Amino acid sequence: MTGHNQAPTYGVARGDSRLINADLAPTPAAGRTWSVLNMAALWIGMAVCVPTYMLAGGLIDLGMNWWQAVATVSLGNLVVLVPMVLNGHPGAKYGIPFPVLARASFGVLGANIPALLRGLVGCGWFGIQTWIGGSAIYQLLVALTGRRLGGSDLFVLGINRVELLCFLLFWALQVVLFWRGIESIKVLESWAAPFLIVMGLLLLGWAWVRADGFGPMLAAPSEFAVGGPREGRFWQTFFPALTGMVGFWATLSLNIPDFTRYAKSQRDQILGQALGLPTFMTLFAFIGVAVTSATVVIYGEAIPDPVVLLGRMGGGVAVLLSLLALSVATLSTNLAANVVSPANAIINLAPDRMTFRLGALVTAGLGVAIFPWKLIESSQGYIFTWLIGYSALLGPIGGILLVDYYLLRRTRLEVEDLYRRGGDYEYRGGYNPAALVALILGVLPNVPGFAAAAGFVDAVPALFSTIYTYAWFVGLLLAGGTYGLLMRRSVRR
Repeated sequence: MTGHNQAPTYGVARGDSRLINADLAPTPAAGRTWSVLNMAALWIGMAVCVPTYMLAGGLIDLGMNWWQAVATVSLGNLVVLVPMVLNGHPGAKYGIPFPVLARASFGVLGANIPALLRGLVGCGWFGIQTWIGGSAIYQLLVALTGRRLGGSDLFVLGINRVELLCFLLFWALQVVLFWRGIESIKVLESWAAPFLIVMGLLLLGWAWVRADGFGPMLAAPSEFAVGGPREGRFWQTFFPALTGMVGFWATLSLNIPDFTRYAKSQRDQILGQALGLPTFMTLFAFIGVAVTSATVVIYGEAIPDPVVLLGRMGGGVAVLLSLLALSVATLSTNLAANVVSPANAIINLAPDRMTFRLGALVTAGLGVAIFPWKLIESSQGYIFTWLIGYSALLGPIGGILLVDYYLLRRTRLEVEDLYRRGGDYEYRGGYNPAALVALILGVLPNVPGFAAAAGFVDAVPALFSTIYTYAWFVGLLLAGGTYGLLMRRSVRR
């Protein structure tokens, strides 16, 4: 017989029921079944999506040529792969999800802060992807009927009633899928990955044929070319763009333990991520650039949004198949990247009362409430405000986690103390002041630059704009360094 707050039923002998349930407990050996292929398929399913397609196109819109844009996307993903693999280590070693890992550095209660910050960004992405999926359904209806549907836009919302209905329909489809649990996501990713690769290559082949080869498709010059009128501005655009590319997966670089906890071994999580993330992000970014460039030749105008493009392609079967592929891409990305982490963050608030299903429902609800279609109205807002903005928030958390786990604890965690009060990770009332101070100091330098990028203020001193250009890197290094200095004598070696 155990006390009221004891929860020994999940393989943790001294677990506190207020800190553990079946969703947060260490994954047992029998549950660690994800191989290299499963991890790679996870990343293919997440990387092959509309926002990836639009990334490089957004950089071209800002003045780069095709190879500069693709190279920037590729480099950004190689950079973010490093913290992705490093933060995946404790998940594979101890079988713990991100909110539980954060308890080691932020405290058993303080971990709610980084978990919720990561979760809120996930809710934003869930809404964006759901809007894209709903738009695919809407474009299919337009293609089949031959006319725009829904009439004028609704007051405040800024979209018409049929667009809203399609958005809610795609939202409901995702609710049905995540209600089946984490294993259904693994199955979806495994089936979606090869299908999406084939469909992406078919789309590229269609553009190649219609545009008469890669020459016309990729002929657009860079506005930053040597001797060009904007030559000196290339680096001014490259570094914030690189930060934006890193920020694209800054979310997953934190909560990747939510998935590596199911990996068979460290080898599986490392090779799976290395094969899946940079390779297919680069491939699909190239497809996005090439096809968008081809639309200039085919239609006389650039069409960077694949949803709009598929509505213009013509041919009932081709449009239906293409929009099916787009919907699968959106589902595979959204369920893995943008449901699991927010749901776990919500569970972590009250493990004795919350479940994965309830946490996922809250995530889905917030994804509707943020009006996601307004977040991606322009390349400037998408890259400079949304991607860089939240990277400034999540970079410092990543720096604290990495310094704590690798430099201070040498990858050693007392797992049972992660699930109980009064242990090594109690700090002061469940919160670690050093982590909170480091987080605040890591975020503060980027606040003025974000305020200017978001239009809250007209202008800020050039120094703050420059700092914001490197937001993720500044936050990670500053917060990590501060945390290491504050904690260097506090952690038992």
